[in-house]
Amino acid sequence: MSQVKKFELVKFEKEKKYVNDFISLPKRLYSSRDNMEDPEQMRKILLGEHPLSKDFRLAKFLVYEKSLGKVVGRFAITTYDNDDNAYIGFFECVDDDQVAAFLFKKADDFCKELGYHKIVGPVDASFWIKYRLKVNRFEGRPYTGEPYNKDYYLKLFTDNGYQVAERYISSDYEVIKKDYVSPKLKKRYDEFMAKGYEIISPTKDTYDEIIGDVYRLITELYSSFPVYKHIDEDVFREMFNSYKSIMYMDVTKIVYYKGKAVAFYVNIPDYGNTVYHLNLPNILKLLRNRKKPKRIILLYMGVEKEHLGLGAALIYAIQEELKKLKTPSIGALCRQGKITQFYESNLMTDTYEYVLLSKDNV
Repeated sequence: MSQVKKFELVKFEKEKKYVNDFISLPKRLYSSRDNMEDPEQMRKILLGEHPLSKDFRLAKFLVYEKSLGKVVGRFAITTYDNDDNAYIGFFECVDDDQVAAFLFKKADDFCKELGYHKIVGPVDASFWIKYRLKVNRFEGRPYTGEPYNKDYYLKLFTDNGYQVAERYISSDYEVIKKDYVSPKLKKRYDEFMAKGYEIISPTKDTYDEIIGDVYRLITELYSSFPVYKHIDEDVFREMFNSYKSIMYMDVTKIVYYKGKAVAFYVNIPDYGNTVYHLNLPNILKLLRNRKKPKRIILLYMGVEKEHLGLGAALIYAIQEELKKLKTPSIGALCRQGKITQFYESNLMTDTYEYVLLSKDNV
């Protein structure tokens, strides 16, 4: 019979020791190649200094094993005005059923005390920071922007009453050969070009103007997504300002029709986790990778519904850029069942799977 362990829950605010303990746990659980948490961003979130901090309330918790005197789990509960759900996020836990049971029970109790009867997660405070749980393909290096976690986390969630609410897919695509042409995509591209649509890439000079158009489109097109929350344009600009320095501009596209932005596809090189740990060696790796990407992450796409078929034309334009680069790509984080996950399935080599979970806390 396994020994019953004793744990201590600490709810903290900005105490230095607890902030440091919260940030240090991933360093113990993950290797240097798969730790996807930016410690400086995490510190700003914990101290309420992140651009989004004004939009939510964050209750932060640590679980200590008493006999060891060290952190064995952590989580935060996020709540919003005019939202009946509570969100569990920043979840990290050792591979121990007793720790997980204690942690989730304390999360349940806290949410009940506040009057919340449904918990959704994992959501790291905001749609705009990170959400979803990875459930397969843990053998390789994580890609930039991937919601990454330990392979046993799904079991910890489901063993403690959570059920899958949404499923998401990322797709690996092979290098596109120089002579490859999809007749369907090419036809769409030619049709839209003939109608006067313009597909362009941002430059460093036009980025600040174009990011305003992307903001408008995202806030219109993503508003129905699970856990989506509206943010102000100045906050969006502050958060996406870093993309200007890491984006391979030619592979990002925005579509204009009669002077109005109607579609976009934001893509970045795959930097692994170097962008989250910026020391001198990683900065040098980032610069080399930006100059000659080894893989492209197809990250955010949106098309106004009035322009049916434009998505295919947009993907054709992206494919032409990928041919020049001679790199594979990942179509990242499509909600399962969305038509975008089926574009060019003949070029797909594998898939990553992710879930969003929820629990009725009654």
